[in-house]
Amino acid sequence: MNDTTPQAHRGAIVDRASRHAPFLRDAIAALPDLAESFVTDGAQATIAQALASGSGDVGAALRQRRRALAMAVALGDLAGELSLEEVTTALSRFADDALDLAVATAITERVPDAEPQGLAVLALGKLGSGELNYSSDIDLILLFDPCTLPRRERDEPGEAAVRIGKRIVELLQARTGDGYVQRVDLRLRPSPEVTPIVLPVDAAITHYESSALPWERAAFIRARAAGGDKALGQRFLDEIKPFVWRRAVDFGAIDEIRQVSLRIRDHYAQGQAFGPGYDLKRGQGGIREVEFFTQVPQLIHGGREPGLRAPATLDALRDLAAAGHLEREVAAALAEAYRALRTAEHRVQMIDDQQTHRLPLDPAALDAVARLGGLDDGSTLLASLAPHVEAVSRQFDKLVDQPSKRLSIDPALLRDELAKLGFTDVETVVRRIGDWRSGRAKALRSAPALAAFEAMLPTLLEAIARAGDPAHALNRFADVVERMPSGVNLFRLLEARPLLADYLARVLSHAPVLAEQLAVRPALLDGLVDDSSFDQPPDAAMISTLLSSAIVNEPLDRALELARRMINERRFAYGVQLVAGVRKPMLMAAAYSDLAEGAIDALAAATERDFAESHGRVAGGEMVILALGRLGGRALTNASDLDLIFLFDAAAGSASDGAKSLTATDYYNRLASRIVASLSVPTAAGPLYEVDTRLRPEGAKGMLAVHVAAFDAYQREQAWTWERMALTRARPVYGTREGRARITTLIDTLLRLPTDPAATRADAKRMRWEMARHKPPTGSLDIKLGEGGLVDLEFAVQTLQLTSGVGLDPNMALAIAALATGGLIDPVLAQDFDLLTRMLVIMRLVAPGGEPATASQQLVATVCGLPDWPALLDAQAAARQRIAATWQEVRNDR
Repeated sequence: MNDTTPQAHRGAIVDRASRHAPFLRDAIAALPDLAESFVTDGAQATIAQALASGSGDVGAALRQRRRALAMAVALGDLAGELSLEEVTTALSRFADDALDLAVATAITERVPDAEPQGLAVLALGKLGSGELNYSSDIDLILLFDPCTLPRRERDEPGEAAVRIGKRIVELLQARTGDGYVQRVDLRLRPSPEVTPIVLPVDAAITHYESSALPWERAAFIRARAAGGDKALGQRFLDEIKPFVWRRAVDFGAIDEIRQVSLRIRDHYAQGQAFGPGYDLKRGQGGIREVEFFTQVPQLIHGGREPGLRAPATLDALRDLAAAGHLEREVAAALAEAYRALRTAEHRVQMIDDQQTHRLPLDPAALDAVARLGGLDDGSTLLASLAPHVEAVSRQFDKLVDQPSKRLSIDPALLRDELAKLGFTDVETVVRRIGDWRSGRAKALRSAPALAAFEAMLPTLLEAIARAGDPAHALNRFADVVERMPSGVNLFRLLEARPLLADYLARVLSHAPVLAEQLAVRPALLDGLVDDSSFDQPPDAAMISTLLSSAIVNEPLDRALELARRMINERRFAYGVQLVAGVRKPMLMAAAYSDLAEGAIDALAAATERDFAESHGRVAGGEMVILALGRLGGRALTNASDLDLIFLFDAAAGSASDGAKSLTATDYYNRLASRIVASLSVPTAAGPLYEVDTRLRPEGAKGMLAVHVAAFDAYQREQAWTWERMALTRARPVYGTREGRARITTLIDTLLRLPTDPAATRADAKRMRWEMARHKPPTGSLDIKLGEGGLVDLEFAVQTLQLTSGVGLDPNMALAIAALATGGLIDPVLAQDFDLLTRMLVIMRLVAPGGEPATASQQLVATVCGLPDWPALLDAQAAARQRIAATWQEVRNDR
């Protein structure tokens, strides 16, 4: 009977390794006790034993330890006891430990008893990602800090650093009878042909901030501080993070990777074809192409999504699939291929401990590699790898083999091309393209920008030709190009995502508000880069969570900048959804409101934390922010301001406990002022919201933050009717759960106080007349201020709420429904409110000045749910007649 025990299996693995791999045969012969330990105890115990081995000086001990580990890992791998990740992790951790020992030894040899500080070792490549090969070099960058590097009294810092660096390299890669520790490659540092092997950290930061090459971005995806002064290394990596992970979505990464891959394919042409002699690393469909394929979406999206920055390839594939940037089937196929190719690469390297990535050309040598891995022969090995190579090559070719079409530079041919696209006024378009090609616009003066522009132009012009008003859209796009300081990222984005060109064409044709925003901040389009931007809008709590997690560790000024970018991108995306007809206006009105509420919650909390650093907290005190108006009713538009009231509760005579103590009243008034600034002051990322605080007690003359008791007393004893009407749309949007609940109860109590119905109606009638006199409608389609518009409906509903105590809900739709159920209002007014609100929401984007352009009228009608513009006009006219009649009945108590 065959012995199938684990010990028997491991013994067979030792025999197989000895037969087919000369390096392992020699190691097993030199370390018989370790081989026996593997047979009896297994891979993990043998690895632990190997890592504890070695004697003599540091260099000798490390070399002995490395040989023992190489044998232990190889046997565990061949026996199937170690996964690919366990193999690469064991090899990488040993390399990290060796680096630390080498740095400490090199420093103390020159400066005895010195701490190993001031010199950092950055690992890139496979070691940087913790995926070190079985037999490979390690890519390092050595940095030093002149202020903290230990050195002899007469040593100049740079010279001392180089001497230490040379000694580190010597300790790692010098060969003796025990072998070597690690092969070291320092060529990934800036300009390696002219720079010293150890660089001053500040000089290195300057290089990457100002003059780094594109390929260096991809290299630093897998960079980490691996040895020496890790804090120094991490400081460097934190400083250059904006270089690696760009905030703006960067589709230029695709072209950068394409160029690198084509150079690799050309340089290593002999190993490109699959078969004997195939280069597992650099061949077409090989390991490098899996890594490049993975790094492209990381570079594109990683600046905005930190969760996509995993340095290890398998981890990154998993994360990209989870985030929706890579199909799960593709990610799984590439991961399977990566495991197979890396495993075969390890088998090749185990034979003679050589830094090679090629399958042997010699049939006998190829058979040895196959049999080392337990296969019958070389042809079986090739057959097992072929599907993986094909899968990788197929996916990678889709990424890089995308030749872009270009518009002709010959005027006659260009006219024909434009006519085929659907343009009627061809000559105007030809002249416009000629102006762009002349480089007059600042955004088109660099060669990369002009190349990216030419690449995306056919796609965009095709979309513009399909738009409602091509001439108008083209003029708008010209305005955008003229005003942009730089357009290369926008142009690359449009080329890579043709659907975005359709959205942009719609924006340019129909939405002047969005077009204006895009001209000032082209990066707003980044928020539409993937399909998730058109998912169901998150609620206020989720918005707050997303914002808070992004800004929680940032200083307040940086937090405000980040928040503005995130909110403005999302607000722009909401506008595009409306114009594209993806979401209905009422849903987007609620989404705009939730976005603002989430922003208030996150930024008020951040501002309060920052304020407390100087002034402390008021024990038992709390601030609650009330939203009123359209925000209170969750019916914001793109252009709405935020009506807010700041309330606070604190014990009489209380004060804050900070170094700069303030009375509770001063504390909360200053805090309220800071919060208003956090929400409204423009930064480099643009403005956020206009904040209106005039609805507070006594208006602009009153204190910005009001004590709850004073607010209660004012509403009971002094409030005007218009202030009580405004309170019908009030709801808390910031504060503790208990604090919000108390204020909600207080508002309900105040609104239910007895009132004189006749006086309330008379006051409302007078106020509406005054409003009409001071803010007359801008035209016949002013559906907010015009007769029978939304303001008339609001006055009617709020008057009924105060006089009847029915429908006391800040949401107008719910209030109307309750009043209709109580027989106080016509139920059809719910539909009228819905229609006019839909019109208001879309027209704030399409026609901010009044009536939409002819080319945009059909879009407005479609978004509002009507078949055409005349039908929409008829529907809104009928709605406004009913509203005007209702308001007349309410104010006259008929």
